[in-house]
Amino acid sequence: MGGDIDRTEFEDGDYAAFRHCLDDNLGQLERCLARPGFGDGPGSLGSELEMYLVDTGGRPLYANQELMADADDPQLTLELNRYNLEYNLSPYGLDQRPFARTEAEILDKLRGLRQLAAARGGQIVLTGILPTLRDEDLGPHCITERKRFHALVAQLIRRRGREFRVDIDGPEPLKLEMADITLEGANTSFQVHYRVRPGDFGDTFNAIQLATPLALAIGGNSPILFGHCLWQETRVPLFKQSIDTRVRDPYSWNEPARVNFGHGWVRRGPLELFAEAVRLYPPLLPVCGAPLDPVPEVPPLRELRLHQSTVWSWNRPVYDPADGGHLRVEMRALPAGPTPVDMVANAAFLVGLAEGIRPQIDTLLSALPFHMAEYNFYRAAQHGLAARLVWPDPEQSGYREQRADAVIGRLLPLAYRGLEAIGIDSAEAEKYLGVIARRLARGQTGATWQVRRLAHWRESLPADAALYAMLQDFVDNSVGNRPVAEWPL
Repeated sequence: MGGDIDRTEFEDGDYAAFRHCLDDNLGQLERCLARPGFGDGPGSLGSELEMYLVDTGGRPLYANQELMADADDPQLTLELNRYNLEYNLSPYGLDQRPFARTEAEILDKLRGLRQLAAARGGQIVLTGILPTLRDEDLGPHCITERKRFHALVAQLIRRRGREFRVDIDGPEPLKLEMADITLEGANTSFQVHYRVRPGDFGDTFNAIQLATPLALAIGGNSPILFGHCLWQETRVPLFKQSIDTRVRDPYSWNEPARVNFGHGWVRRGPLELFAEAVRLYPPLLPVCGAPLDPVPEVPPLRELRLHQSTVWSWNRPVYDPADGGHLRVEMRALPAGPTPVDMVANAAFLVGLAEGIRPQIDTLLSALPFHMAEYNFYRAAQHGLAARLVWPDPEQSGYREQRADAVIGRLLPLAYRGLEAIGIDSAEAEKYLGVIARRLARGQTGATWQVRRLAHWRESLPADAALYAMLQDFVDNSVGNRPVAEWPL
Protein backbone atom coordinates (compact mmCIF):
# COMPACT_ATOMS: atom_id res chain seq x y z
CA MET A 1 0.00 0.00 0.00
CA GLY A 2 2.88 2.37 0.70
CA GLY A 3 4.90 1.80 -2.50
CA ASP A 4 6.41 4.67 -4.46
CA ILE A 5 4.97 6.18 -7.64
CA ASP A 6 6.68 7.50 -10.77
CA ARG A 7 5.32 11.07 -10.98
CA THR A 8 4.02 13.96 -8.93
CA GLU A 9 1.69 15.85 -11.30
CA PHE A 10 -1.65 14.67 -12.67
CA GLU A 11 -4.27 15.73 -15.23
CA ASP A 12 -8.05 15.39 -15.32
CA GLY A 13 -7.78 12.30 -17.48
CA ASP A 14 -5.64 10.59 -14.84
CA TYR A 15 -8.39 10.95 -12.24
CA ALA A 16 -11.07 9.64 -14.62
CA ALA A 17 -8.95 6.63 -15.54
CA PHE A 18 -8.14 5.94 -11.90
CA ARG A 19 -11.78 6.06 -10.84
CA HIS A 20 -12.56 3.56 -13.60
CA CYS A 21 -9.79 1.30 -12.26
CA LEU A 22 -11.18 1.58 -8.74
CA ASP A 23 -14.63 0.49 -9.92
CA ASP A 24 -13.05 -2.43 -11.75
CA ASN A 25 -11.02 -3.36 -8.65
CA LEU A 26 -14.15 -3.40 -6.50
CA GLY A 27 -15.77 -5.80 -8.95
CA GLN A 28 -12.71 -8.06 -8.84
CA LEU A 29 -12.71 -7.99 -5.04
CA GLU A 30 -16.42 -8.85 -4.94
CA ARG A 31 -15.77 -11.89 -7.12
CA CYS A 32 -12.88 -12.97 -4.88
CA LEU A 33 -15.02 -12.73 -1.77
CA ALA A 34 -17.76 -14.79 -3.44
CA ARG A 35 -15.34 -17.61 -4.26
CA PRO A 36 -15.57 -20.43 -1.68
CA GLY A 37 -12.45 -20.70 0.46
CA PHE A 38 -10.96 -17.32 -0.46
CA GLY A 39 -8.84 -15.94 2.40
CA ASP A 40 -9.62 -18.84 4.73
CA GLY A 41 -6.01 -19.51 5.78
CA PRO A 42 -4.78 -19.52 9.38
CA GLY A 43 -4.78 -16.30 11.38
CA SER A 44 -1.60 -14.28 11.75
CA LEU A 45 -0.22 -11.08 13.24
CA GLY A 46 2.18 -8.61 11.67
CA SER A 47 3.15 -5.04 12.53
CA GLU A 48 4.83 -1.83 11.44
CA LEU A 49 6.94 0.24 13.81
CA GLU A 50 7.59 3.93 13.12
CA MET A 51 10.52 5.62 14.85
CA TYR A 52 12.14 8.99 15.43
CA LEU A 53 15.81 9.69 14.76
CA VAL A 54 17.26 12.33 17.10
CA ASP A 55 20.72 13.76 17.67
CA THR A 56 22.59 13.95 20.96
CA GLY A 57 20.81 17.23 21.73
CA GLY A 58 17.39 15.60 21.47
CA ARG A 59 16.59 17.32 18.17
CA PRO A 60 15.42 15.55 14.99
CA LEU A 61 18.26 14.00 13.00
CA TYR A 62 17.68 14.38 9.25
CA ALA A 63 19.29 11.12 8.23
CA ASN A 64 16.62 8.52 7.44
CA GLN A 65 17.91 7.80 3.92
CA GLU A 66 21.50 7.55 5.11
CA LEU A 67 20.58 5.27 7.99
CA MET A 68 18.47 3.06 5.75
CA ALA A 69 21.42 2.71 3.38
CA ASP A 70 23.69 1.83 6.32
CA ALA A 71 21.24 -0.83 7.54
CA ASP A 72 20.70 -2.41 4.11
CA ASP A 73 17.60 -4.12 5.50
CA PRO A 74 14.62 -4.71 3.15
CA GLN A 75 12.26 -4.47 6.14
CA LEU A 76 13.30 -0.85 6.80
CA THR A 77 11.40 1.85 4.88
CA LEU A 78 11.28 5.63 4.68
CA GLU A 79 8.64 7.89 6.17
CA LEU A 80 7.35 11.34 5.17
CA ASN A 81 9.81 13.34 7.29
CA ARG A 82 13.56 12.90 7.01
CA TYR A 83 13.89 12.05 10.71
CA ASN A 84 11.47 9.11 10.70
CA LEU A 85 11.86 5.47 9.68
CA GLU A 86 9.60 2.43 9.73
CA TYR A 87 10.21 -1.28 10.21
CA ASN A 88 7.85 -3.66 8.42
CA LEU A 89 8.07 -6.55 10.85
CA SER A 90 7.52 -10.20 10.02
CA PRO A 91 4.05 -11.78 10.21
CA TYR A 92 3.67 -14.73 12.57
CA GLY A 93 0.95 -17.35 12.71
CA LEU A 94 -1.23 -17.39 15.79
CA ASP A 95 0.29 -20.79 16.63
CA GLN A 96 3.85 -19.38 16.45
CA ARG A 97 3.88 -17.32 19.67
CA PRO A 98 3.26 -14.17 17.60
CA PHE A 99 3.49 -11.62 20.40
CA ALA A 100 6.68 -12.98 21.90
CA ARG A 101 8.32 -13.33 18.49
CA THR A 102 7.31 -9.82 17.50
CA GLU A 103 8.89 -8.42 20.67
CA ALA A 104 12.07 -10.43 20.03
CA GLU A 105 12.25 -9.19 16.45
CA ILE A 106 11.80 -5.55 17.48
CA LEU A 107 14.57 -5.88 20.06
CA ASP A 108 16.89 -7.47 17.52
CA LYS A 109 16.18 -4.83 14.85
CA LEU A 110 16.56 -1.94 17.29
CA ARG A 111 19.84 -3.30 18.61
CA GLY A 112 21.47 -3.06 15.20
CA LEU A 113 19.78 0.19 14.19
CA ARG A 114 20.79 1.93 17.40
CA GLN A 115 24.43 1.07 16.74
CA LEU A 116 24.19 2.53 13.24
CA ALA A 117 22.43 5.64 14.53
CA ALA A 118 25.09 6.14 17.20
CA ALA A 119 27.77 6.05 14.51
CA ARG A 120 26.01 9.04 12.92
CA GLY A 121 25.66 10.87 16.23
CA GLY A 122 22.04 9.87 16.75
CA GLN A 123 19.67 7.67 18.70
CA ILE A 124 16.29 6.01 18.20
CA VAL A 125 13.24 7.24 20.13
CA LEU A 126 10.01 5.26 20.43
CA THR A 127 7.31 7.80 21.21
CA GLY A 128 4.09 8.87 19.51
CA ILE A 129 5.29 12.50 19.23
CA LEU A 130 8.82 13.74 19.92
CA PRO A 131 8.45 16.13 22.89
CA THR A 132 11.46 18.24 21.81
CA LEU A 133 10.05 18.90 18.32
CA ARG A 134 10.00 22.59 17.28
CA ASP A 135 8.15 24.41 14.54
CA GLU A 136 11.40 24.85 12.57
CA ASP A 137 11.59 21.05 12.30
CA LEU A 138 8.60 21.14 9.93
CA GLY A 139 8.23 22.39 6.38
CA PRO A 140 9.36 21.51 2.85
CA HIS A 141 12.98 21.09 3.96
CA CYS A 142 12.12 18.07 6.09
CA ILE A 143 10.26 16.02 3.44
CA THR A 144 11.99 12.81 2.40
CA GLU A 145 13.06 12.78 -1.25
CA ARG A 146 10.49 10.36 -2.59
CA LYS A 147 7.98 11.12 -5.34
CA ARG A 148 5.09 9.60 -3.41
CA PHE A 149 5.60 11.98 -0.48
CA HIS A 150 5.97 15.09 -2.64
CA ALA A 151 2.89 14.17 -4.67
CA LEU A 152 0.82 13.55 -1.55
CA VAL A 153 1.86 16.87 0.00
CA ALA A 154 1.06 18.75 -3.21
CA GLN A 155 -2.35 17.08 -3.59
CA LEU A 156 -3.46 17.80 -0.04
CA ILE A 157 -2.30 21.42 -0.21
CA ARG A 158 -4.12 21.91 -3.53
CA ARG A 159 -7.36 20.53 -2.11
CA ARG A 160 -7.09 22.56 1.08
CA GLY A 161 -6.44 25.85 -0.71
CA ARG A 162 -5.15 27.52 2.44
CA GLU A 163 -3.09 26.77 5.55
CA PHE A 164 -3.84 23.74 7.69
CA ARG A 165 -5.10 24.77 11.10
CA VAL A 166 -4.27 22.89 14.31
CA ASP A 167 -6.33 23.68 17.38
CA ILE A 168 -5.90 21.24 20.28
CA ASP A 169 -7.35 21.81 23.71
CA GLY A 170 -5.73 20.49 26.86
CA PRO A 171 -3.96 21.67 30.01
CA GLU A 172 -1.75 23.90 27.81
CA PRO A 173 -3.82 24.52 24.63
CA LEU A 174 -2.10 24.92 21.26
CA LYS A 175 -3.22 26.77 18.14
CA LEU A 176 -1.13 27.14 14.99
CA GLU A 177 -1.28 27.15 11.21
CA MET A 178 0.97 25.27 8.81
CA ALA A 179 1.40 25.75 5.07
CA ASP A 180 1.97 22.03 4.44
CA ILE A 181 1.25 18.60 5.98
CA THR A 182 4.63 17.81 7.54
CA LEU A 183 3.00 17.94 10.99
CA GLU A 184 1.48 14.60 9.94
CA GLY A 185 5.02 13.20 10.09
CA ALA A 186 5.24 14.19 13.75
CA ASN A 187 3.08 11.14 14.55
CA THR A 188 4.70 7.73 14.92
CA SER A 189 2.73 4.58 15.61
CA PHE A 190 2.83 0.83 16.10
CA GLN A 191 0.43 -0.52 13.50
CA VAL A 192 -0.83 -4.06 14.01
CA HIS A 193 -2.09 -6.26 11.15
CA TYR A 194 -4.47 -9.09 12.02
CA ARG A 195 -5.39 -11.62 9.34
CA VAL A 196 -9.11 -12.42 9.45
CA ARG A 197 -11.25 -14.84 7.46
CA PRO A 198 -13.74 -13.00 5.21
CA GLY A 199 -16.69 -14.68 6.90
CA ASP A 200 -15.57 -13.35 10.29
CA PHE A 201 -14.44 -9.95 9.05
CA GLY A 202 -17.50 -7.85 9.88
CA ASP A 203 -17.87 -9.08 13.45
CA THR A 204 -14.11 -8.90 14.07
CA PHE A 205 -13.82 -5.39 12.65
CA ASN A 206 -16.74 -4.18 14.79
CA ALA A 207 -15.23 -5.78 17.88
CA ILE A 208 -11.89 -4.08 17.21
CA GLN A 209 -13.65 -0.74 16.78
CA LEU A 210 -15.44 -1.25 20.10
CA ALA A 211 -12.24 -2.24 21.93
CA THR A 212 -9.91 0.39 20.42
CA PRO A 213 -10.80 3.24 22.84
CA LEU A 214 -9.86 1.04 25.81
CA ALA A 215 -6.53 0.05 24.23
CA LEU A 216 -5.86 3.72 23.48
CA ALA A 217 -6.66 4.76 27.06
CA ILE A 218 -4.20 2.24 28.55
CA GLY A 219 -1.56 2.76 25.83
CA GLY A 220 -1.24 6.56 25.47
CA ASN A 221 2.29 7.82 24.76
CA SER A 222 1.91 11.17 22.96
CA PRO A 223 1.09 13.92 25.46
CA ILE A 224 3.41 16.75 24.40
CA LEU A 225 3.74 18.85 21.23
CA PHE A 226 5.97 21.94 20.96
CA GLY A 227 6.34 21.94 24.74
CA HIS A 228 2.56 21.97 25.34
CA CYS A 229 0.96 19.24 27.44
CA LEU A 230 -2.19 18.41 25.47
CA TRP A 231 -4.08 15.13 25.11
CA GLN A 232 -2.86 11.82 26.50
CA GLU A 233 -2.72 10.68 22.87
CA THR A 234 -2.21 13.95 20.98
CA ARG A 235 -1.54 11.99 17.79
CA VAL A 236 -5.29 11.54 17.34
CA PRO A 237 -6.31 15.21 16.91
CA LEU A 238 -2.96 16.19 15.38
CA PHE A 239 -3.09 13.59 12.62
CA LYS A 240 -6.68 14.44 11.78
CA GLN A 241 -6.14 18.20 11.69
CA SER A 242 -2.71 18.23 10.05
CA ILE A 243 -4.04 16.76 6.78
CA ASP A 244 -7.65 17.95 6.92
CA THR A 245 -8.39 19.22 3.42
CA ARG A 246 -11.93 20.26 4.30
CA VAL A 247 -12.89 23.93 4.38
CA ARG A 248 -15.74 23.50 6.82
CA ASP A 249 -19.00 25.44 6.61
CA PRO A 250 -21.10 25.32 9.81
CA TYR A 251 -24.25 26.04 7.77
CA SER A 252 -23.77 23.44 5.05
CA TRP A 253 -22.77 19.81 4.58
CA ASN A 254 -19.11 18.91 5.03
CA GLU A 255 -17.23 16.14 3.29
CA PRO A 256 -15.95 13.37 5.60
CA ALA A 257 -12.45 13.65 7.01
CA ARG A 258 -9.80 11.40 5.44
CA VAL A 259 -8.56 10.65 8.97
CA ASN A 260 -11.53 9.08 10.67
CA PHE A 261 -12.80 6.47 13.11
CA GLY A 262 -15.32 5.18 10.57
CA HIS A 263 -18.88 5.90 9.49
CA GLY A 264 -20.88 3.12 11.10
CA TRP A 265 -20.88 -0.49 12.17
CA VAL A 266 -20.13 -3.05 9.46
CA ARG A 267 -23.44 -4.70 8.60
CA ARG A 268 -22.79 -6.83 5.50
CA GLY A 269 -19.10 -7.66 5.24
CA PRO A 270 -15.68 -6.38 4.20
CA LEU A 271 -16.69 -5.20 0.73
CA GLU A 272 -18.72 -2.33 2.16
CA LEU A 273 -15.62 -0.87 3.83
CA PHE A 274 -13.59 -0.91 0.61
CA ALA A 275 -16.52 0.52 -1.37
CA GLU A 276 -16.98 3.24 1.26
CA ALA A 277 -13.38 4.39 0.82
CA VAL A 278 -13.85 4.54 -2.96
CA ARG A 279 -17.22 6.32 -2.92
CA LEU A 280 -16.55 8.84 -0.14
CA TYR A 281 -13.02 9.99 -0.93
CA PRO A 282 -11.70 11.44 -4.19
CA PRO A 283 -8.36 10.00 -5.39
CA LEU A 284 -5.16 11.75 -4.34
CA LEU A 285 -2.59 9.66 -6.24
CA PRO A 286 -4.26 8.63 -9.54
CA VAL A 287 -1.60 6.28 -10.87
CA CYS A 288 -2.95 3.29 -12.81
CA GLY A 289 -0.99 0.09 -13.31
CA ALA A 290 -0.71 -1.70 -16.62
CA PRO A 291 -3.96 -3.48 -17.67
CA LEU A 292 -4.11 -7.20 -16.90
CA ASP A 293 -5.47 -9.56 -19.55
CA PRO A 294 -6.58 -11.95 -18.34
CA VAL A 295 -7.14 -10.86 -14.75
CA PRO A 296 -5.52 -13.49 -12.47
CA GLU A 297 -7.61 -15.49 -10.02
CA VAL A 298 -5.96 -13.54 -7.20
CA PRO A 299 -5.83 -10.00 -8.64
CA PRO A 300 -3.29 -7.43 -7.36
CA LEU A 301 -5.92 -4.65 -7.03
CA ARG A 302 -3.08 -2.14 -7.28
CA GLU A 303 -5.25 0.93 -7.62
CA LEU A 304 -7.54 0.00 -4.74
CA ARG A 305 -4.59 -0.68 -2.45
CA LEU A 306 -2.96 2.63 -3.43
CA HIS A 307 -6.21 4.50 -2.80
CA GLN A 308 -6.69 2.78 0.57
CA SER A 309 -3.28 4.09 1.62
CA THR A 310 -4.61 7.67 1.28
CA VAL A 311 -7.67 7.11 3.49
CA TRP A 312 -6.41 7.03 7.06
CA SER A 313 -9.06 5.22 9.10
CA TRP A 314 -7.86 4.37 12.59
CA ASN A 315 -8.88 0.79 11.86
CA ARG A 316 -8.51 0.02 8.18
CA PRO A 317 -9.36 -3.00 5.98
CA VAL A 318 -6.44 -4.36 3.95
CA TYR A 319 -6.53 -6.65 0.91
CA ASP A 320 -3.29 -8.51 0.19
CA PRO A 321 -2.78 -10.80 -2.84
CA ALA A 322 -0.06 -12.73 -0.99
CA ASP A 323 -0.61 -16.29 0.19
CA GLY A 324 -3.51 -16.90 -2.17
CA GLY A 325 -5.12 -13.58 -1.26
CA HIS A 326 -6.41 -12.59 2.16
CA LEU A 327 -7.86 -9.79 4.27
CA ARG A 328 -6.45 -8.08 7.34
CA VAL A 329 -7.56 -5.47 9.82
CA GLU A 330 -4.88 -2.82 10.25
CA MET A 331 -5.07 -1.27 13.73
CA ARG A 332 -3.49 2.17 13.47
CA ALA A 333 -4.42 3.87 16.75
CA LEU A 334 -1.62 2.52 18.97
CA PRO A 335 1.39 4.83 19.41
CA ALA A 336 5.03 3.89 19.08
CA GLY A 337 6.76 3.10 22.38
CA PRO A 338 7.56 3.46 25.14
CA THR A 339 9.23 0.01 24.85
CA PRO A 340 8.87 -3.10 22.69
CA VAL A 341 7.24 -5.02 25.53
CA ASP A 342 4.73 -2.21 26.09
CA MET A 343 3.81 -2.01 22.40
CA VAL A 344 3.31 -5.76 22.10
CA ALA A 345 1.26 -5.75 25.32
CA ASN A 346 -1.01 -3.06 23.82
CA ALA A 347 -1.49 -5.23 20.74
CA ALA A 348 -2.21 -8.34 22.81
CA PHE A 349 -4.79 -6.46 24.87
CA LEU A 350 -6.54 -5.01 21.82
CA VAL A 351 -6.65 -8.29 19.89
CA GLY A 352 -7.55 -10.34 22.96
CA LEU A 353 -10.34 -8.00 24.04
CA ALA A 354 -11.76 -7.83 20.51
CA GLU A 355 -11.78 -11.63 20.26
CA GLY A 356 -13.33 -11.87 23.72
CA ILE A 357 -16.07 -9.45 22.65
CA ARG A 358 -16.72 -10.97 19.22
CA PRO A 359 -19.06 -13.82 20.26
CA GLN A 360 -21.46 -11.30 21.81
CA ILE A 361 -20.91 -8.49 19.31
CA ASP A 362 -24.48 -8.35 17.97
CA THR A 363 -25.88 -7.91 21.46
CA LEU A 364 -23.34 -5.24 22.33
CA LEU A 365 -23.84 -3.26 19.13
CA SER A 366 -27.57 -3.05 19.72
CA ALA A 367 -26.77 -1.30 23.00
CA LEU A 368 -24.25 1.22 21.59
CA PRO A 369 -24.91 3.47 18.57
CA PHE A 370 -21.79 3.98 16.47
CA HIS A 371 -21.47 7.67 17.29
CA MET A 372 -21.00 6.72 20.95
CA ALA A 373 -18.12 4.41 20.05
CA GLU A 374 -16.58 7.32 18.16
CA TYR A 375 -17.16 9.51 21.22
CA ASN A 376 -15.32 6.92 23.34
CA PHE A 377 -12.38 6.96 20.94
CA TYR A 378 -11.78 10.70 21.17
CA ARG A 379 -12.38 10.88 24.92
CA ALA A 380 -9.90 8.03 25.50
CA ALA A 381 -7.34 9.88 23.41
CA GLN A 382 -7.94 13.06 25.35
CA HIS A 383 -8.04 11.81 28.93
CA GLY A 384 -6.47 8.32 28.87
CA LEU A 385 -7.30 6.17 31.89
CA ALA A 386 -9.31 9.01 33.46
CA ALA A 387 -11.62 9.25 30.44
CA ARG A 388 -15.31 8.77 31.08
CA LEU A 389 -16.60 6.36 28.44
CA VAL A 390 -19.98 4.95 27.54
CA TRP A 391 -19.68 1.16 27.63
CA PRO A 392 -22.64 -0.96 26.46
CA ASP A 393 -24.62 -2.93 29.01
CA PRO A 394 -27.41 -4.87 27.28
CA GLU A 395 -29.03 -5.70 30.65
CA GLN A 396 -29.93 -2.09 31.45
CA SER A 397 -31.82 0.69 29.73
CA GLY A 398 -30.21 4.03 29.05
CA TYR A 399 -26.56 4.94 29.33
CA ARG A 400 -24.06 5.84 32.00
CA GLU A 401 -20.49 7.00 31.79
CA GLN A 402 -17.76 4.99 33.47
CA ARG A 403 -14.07 5.68 33.91
CA ALA A 404 -11.90 3.92 31.35
CA ASP A 405 -9.69 2.32 34.00
CA ALA A 406 -12.72 0.74 35.69
CA VAL A 407 -14.00 -0.68 32.39
CA ILE A 408 -10.55 -2.05 31.51
CA GLY A 409 -10.17 -3.69 34.90
CA ARG A 410 -13.55 -5.35 34.56
CA LEU A 411 -12.88 -6.59 31.01
CA LEU A 412 -9.28 -7.75 31.41
CA PRO A 413 -10.38 -11.38 32.05
CA LEU A 414 -12.29 -11.20 28.75
CA ALA A 415 -9.05 -10.32 26.95
CA TYR A 416 -7.43 -13.45 28.44
CA ARG A 417 -10.32 -15.55 27.15
CA GLY A 418 -10.08 -13.94 23.72
CA LEU A 419 -6.38 -14.79 23.39
CA GLU A 420 -7.08 -18.31 24.55
CA ALA A 421 -9.84 -18.64 21.94
CA ILE A 422 -7.44 -17.88 19.06
CA GLY A 423 -4.81 -20.31 20.35
CA ILE A 424 -2.36 -18.02 22.14
CA ASP A 425 -0.28 -19.90 24.70
CA SER A 426 -1.37 -19.15 28.28
CA ALA A 427 2.15 -18.14 29.37
CA GLU A 428 2.37 -15.67 26.47
CA ALA A 429 -1.03 -14.19 27.28
CA GLU A 430 -0.12 -13.94 30.96
CA LYS A 431 3.12 -12.10 30.21
CA TYR A 432 1.65 -9.38 28.02
CA LEU A 433 -1.71 -8.90 29.73
CA GLY A 434 0.25 -8.85 33.00
CA VAL A 435 2.06 -5.77 31.63
CA ILE A 436 -1.36 -4.17 31.06
CA ALA A 437 -2.56 -5.16 34.55
CA ARG A 438 0.49 -3.57 36.23
CA ARG A 439 0.06 -0.42 34.17
CA LEU A 440 -3.57 -0.27 35.21
CA ALA A 441 -2.79 -0.89 38.90
CA ARG A 442 -0.25 1.93 39.01
CA GLY A 443 -2.15 4.25 36.70
CA GLN A 444 1.05 4.92 34.76
CA THR A 445 1.13 4.99 30.96
CA GLY A 446 3.82 6.45 28.71
CA ALA A 447 1.78 9.64 28.54
CA THR A 448 1.30 10.08 32.27
CA TRP A 449 4.99 9.33 32.90
CA GLN A 450 6.10 11.97 30.37
CA VAL A 451 3.81 14.63 31.83
CA ARG A 452 4.84 13.92 35.43
CA ARG A 453 8.53 13.68 34.63
CA LEU A 454 8.41 16.93 32.67
CA ALA A 455 6.72 18.64 35.64
CA HIS A 456 9.60 17.45 37.82
CA TRP A 457 12.26 18.95 35.53
CA ARG A 458 10.33 22.19 35.04
CA GLU A 459 10.81 22.92 38.73
CA SER A 460 14.55 23.41 38.25
CA LEU A 461 15.24 23.91 34.52
CA PRO A 462 14.21 26.28 31.72
CA ALA A 463 11.53 25.03 29.35
CA ASP A 464 13.74 23.60 26.56
CA ALA A 465 16.22 22.08 29.01
CA ALA A 466 13.37 20.42 30.93
CA LEU A 467 12.04 18.84 27.72
CA TYR A 468 15.51 17.54 26.83
CA ALA A 469 16.09 16.15 30.34
CA MET A 470 12.74 14.37 30.27
CA LEU A 471 13.49 12.94 26.81
CA GLN A 472 16.85 11.56 27.95
CA ASP A 473 15.21 9.94 30.97
CA PHE A 474 12.64 8.47 28.60
CA VAL A 475 15.28 7.04 26.25
CA ASP A 476 17.34 5.62 29.12
CA ASN A 477 14.32 3.73 30.44
CA SER A 478 13.12 2.68 26.99
CA VAL A 479 16.41 1.12 25.90
CA GLY A 480 16.26 -1.37 28.76
CA ASN A 481 12.80 -2.61 27.62
CA ARG A 482 11.47 -2.18 31.12
CA PRO A 483 7.64 -1.84 31.08
CA VAL A 484 6.60 1.77 31.57
CA ALA A 485 4.53 0.84 34.64
CA GLU A 486 7.83 0.16 36.41
CA TRP A 487 9.61 3.36 35.41
CA PRO A 488 10.57 5.51 38.40
CA LEU A 489 9.43 9.11 38.72
